[in-house]
Parts: sequence; structure tokens; C-alpha cells
Amino acid sequence: MVKAFETLDESKKKRIIDAAIHEFAEHLYEQASTNRIVKEARIGKGMLFHYFETKQALYEYLVDRALNVMEELYVQYIDVSEPDFIERMKGSAKLKMDVYRLHPDLFHFIGQVVLEKESRIPKALGERLEKMQQDGLTSLFSGIDLSKFRDDIPADDVMKLISWSIEGYGKELLAKLDGQTFVELEVDSYWHEFYAFLDVLKRIYYK
Repeated sequence: MVKAFETLDESKKKRIIDAAIHEFAEHLYEQASTNRIVKEARIGKGMLFHYFETKQALYEYLVDRALNVMEELYVQYIDVSEPDFIERMKGSAKLKMDVYRLHPDLFHFIGQVVLEKESRIPKALGERLEKMQQDGLTSLFSGIDLSKFRDDIPADDVMKLISWSIEGYGKELLAKLDGQTFVELEVDSYWHEFYAFLDVLKRIYYK
């Protein structure tokens, strides 16, 4: 009865969604517990299954909602008109950091969904997830000004090396931030450090 769920007041709806995303972000599907969800959401288990007839239906609703958020953010942060590859990658990094900052559980949930997509979501959602991933890659790698890259390394290799470097930097940063609240952090200092790192990459891989 997803329609009934959508008629709830926003605060209660958010409480249920947040509790469910947190649970599925922390646990694989089989280990995720609706008992923990209802406890965190402060609702009866019967009400949860009134809104979502099965655990699977709840999971699919969350995947659809997560994809909506991610698709909106892709449009905001990936500037396909920017021909400089590192500058475009900066937008991708900003996207990931803002998802982590604003929706930390959603960030981890999407990762779990990618791992379990073949067996856990219906074909239509799987295709939508795949399209989002492919569109993201297209946004990053299409229309790049290859003349900026040094001539002694193939352009495809340069883009891979830069991508891997930024991915590794991002993972290291997220590990540092794990368990901390962004209210307590001076985020600007991390961005300055990241931009300095990008300048190093330009010196290595650009002419």
C-alpha cells in the first residue's frame, strides 16, 4: 500500500525511510531486519507491512527513491560542457562528497544495491541503475580535450590513472571522516587540500 505511505506527514515518512535506508546500508538484504527498522522508526511492525506488503517491496521502494536522488545530483554536478578532464572529475568528486555529507546512509545503501542488484531488484530498476552508471561514465569521459594530456602516455591511460588516483584519494578521505559529523568539520580545508592534489595531477599528466 505504497499510496497510503505517500499520504503520511513528511516527518513520519522521513523517519521510516531513514530507518529503512540505514538498516539496508548497514546489512546485506538477507541480514537486514524489519524489527530493527520499526524500532528505529518508532512504528508498529504491522504498520510497516501495511505500507509495504513485503520486505522486498520496501527495498524496491528505497532503491527507486535513491536513484531519484542520484539522478538529480548527477545533473547538478557533472558539467559536460567542461572539456578539462580533471575539472570535470572535480564535479564528480563534489557529487560523491555531497551525497556522503547530506545522505551518508544513502551513499552506503547505493553501494550495497550495486553489489546485490542482480538478485534483489526487478529488471526495470536494474536497467535504470545500469543506465545511471553508464550515463555517469559518459558524462565523465565524453568530449574531453585530449590535447591537454602529455604526449608520451595514451590518453585513455591518462584518464584511467587520473580516475584511479582521485578514487583512491576519495576513499582515503572518507576513511578519515568516518564517524565524524560534518557540522564538526572545517570542510573548506578538505576542499583546499583536494584542489592542491588535483594541481599535482595536472603537473604529472598535463603538458
